[in-house]
Amino acid sequence: MYAIVEIAGQQFKVSKDLKVYVHRLTNEEGSKVSFDKVYLVDDNGSITIGAPAIEGASVEAKVLQHLKGDKVIVFKKKRRKGYKKRNGHRQYLTQIVIEGITAGGTAKKAAAPKKAVVEATTEEAPAPKVKKAPKAKKEDTQE
Repeated sequence: MYAIVEIAGQQFKVSKDLKVYVHRLTNEEGSKVSFDKVYLVDDNGSITIGAPAIEGASVEAKVLQHLKGDKVIVFKKKRRKGYKKRNGHRQYLTQIVIEGITAGGTAKKAAAPKKAVVEATTEEAPAPKVKKAPKAKKEDTQE
């Protein structure tokens, strides 16, 4: 079972016992958090799609820790001008573990793709007749 859920402005594909790094949440470490913007739930082949979100569906998670991501170096340079700027950035992150997915009841069930059925007709209509252009006549030219 998996779900597509929006957490802190980003969409994630989550399943039970999955650890996910998301943008910093305001919750304390060790606290439980619930996310209600669930867009899709797949329960062993039974897919439920929200419009835009599934009402009553939620994803339960536990905050493990708050941390900082790897340093990203931003370097700007213009050649032959003596212009160089160096800047670094470390994103604030929160590590969460998904504890459970609750599927809601009021949403659209996605139907399985139907196989195309081709019916053969026993009577075939004759092809339409095409009129031929008349042949050009040769003119007798005497020199």
